[in-house]
Amino acid sequence: MSYDVLIIGSGPGGYSAAVRAAQYGLKTAIVEKDPKLGGCCLHVGCIPTKSLLHSASVWQHIQHAQKEGFSVENPKINYPAVVDRKQGIVDKHAKGVEFLMKRGKIDVIKGFAKLQGGGKVTVAGANGNQEVTAKNIILATGSEARMIPGLQPDPNFILTNIEILNMKEIPKSLLVIGAGAVGVEFASIFNRFGTKVTVLEMLPRLVPVEDEEISKELERHFKKTGIRCETGATAQEIQKTANGVKVTVKLSNNKVEVMEADKLLIAIGRKPNTDQVGLDKTKAELDRGFVKVNAMQQTAEPGLYAIGDIVAGTPQLAHVATREGMIAVAHIAGKPATPINKNRIPGATYTEPGIGSVGLTEAQAKAQGYKVKVGKFPFTGNSKASIVDLHSGFVKVVSDETYGEILGVHIIGYDGYELIAECVAAMEAEATVETMMETIHAHPTLYEAVGEAFNAVYGLAINA
Repeated sequence: MSYDVLIIGSGPGGYSAAVRAAQYGLKTAIVEKDPKLGGCCLHVGCIPTKSLLHSASVWQHIQHAQKEGFSVENPKINYPAVVDRKQGIVDKHAKGVEFLMKRGKIDVIKGFAKLQGGGKVTVAGANGNQEVTAKNIILATGSEARMIPGLQPDPNFILTNIEILNMKEIPKSLLVIGAGAVGVEFASIFNRFGTKVTVLEMLPRLVPVEDEEISKELERHFKKTGIRCETGATAQEIQKTANGVKVTVKLSNNKVEVMEADKLLIAIGRKPNTDQVGLDKTKAELDRGFVKVNAMQQTAEPGLYAIGDIVAGTPQLAHVATREGMIAVAHIAGKPATPINKNRIPGATYTEPGIGSVGLTEAQAKAQGYKVKVGKFPFTGNSKASIVDLHSGFVKVVSDETYGEILGVHIIGYDGYELIAECVAAMEAEATVETMMETIHAHPTLYEAVGEAFNAVYGLAINA
């Protein structure tokens, strides 16, 4: 078979690109090695984790129901039902992706695809190998969890994001190595479910890609809720025991401590799936396993594009993969395409309190030579935060003093990952601090805090 566009990988970037290509009238096919469409994000990443986070939030509200005027007698967690609900959501949306392929008349080819160069791909499926050709190929093979050298995941004690989602009961104790988004989200989930959680991070702070003040606030809240946080810590030895794991940890003060737990989650980042896909038979260039692309997502191989977690230089986020897919398909179809502006990519971490961010941190802005002016507003001064009884956190605006340019916005607080949307749109539209000060924010809402933070840049917040 021959196609205008062949997409390898059906995660958010891949399936969205397939739909857009079909909308543009291109003959399109998508190849997926797994039984179901949707990729890591849908099956073992974004969607299932957010389902568990929601359930943890519901349980948190139930535990404090009396404060809101409700009497709840002897509430209990039915964790298998929580897991079933999670799986139901995943399955529903996997069927939704299948429907999108059928509606768009997009051919779905099951099997493992390998590039052969010159627009040719071999797909190894259940019925043997088949050769497919395409004028344009979009590589969207995603990533997988990195593992500590010499260690192998197992379903019982040493877990990645895959195994931890399949647990049938809540562990009494959990050690988490890595305090990026994956690590802190699972820490937030199981802490609220009653697990004794310890987070180990080699770098000096939690969520190290975020603004330093965001990291400090998350650590403060985590410790307040009983999560032990050890930054600047290194796991020197990991052993399985009869009932769990034993980890020898060198702490930031150079002391060595042996920690034991029922389960160990390895959350030290993700590696791109590029080593088995035939890139060696193309002119595409790699950087530490990541594929180099230009502004239109083109590789050095004519007709070969790359998007998502395998791309060098952009963060491994589902929404980035989707946008990169839109750019690649638009370029293939001869449509206008705007390259990704890395300073306009929202980050979202779904802990409690939640984190949303866009643009430069305060430290990055200063390092780039800006004369920085900062505005901050705490959720303690927000009426809606009082209503939902979740006051932790703040909104922080990083701006350029000379022109009022918005350089970055960093939010930690209830639904912070939702509140960042206004700020992303504002920066994309090149709004200034003054524009945002003059923007009317509905009352009472959480996003009033965003407006107040912009006013705070000039010392004019009302409720601070």
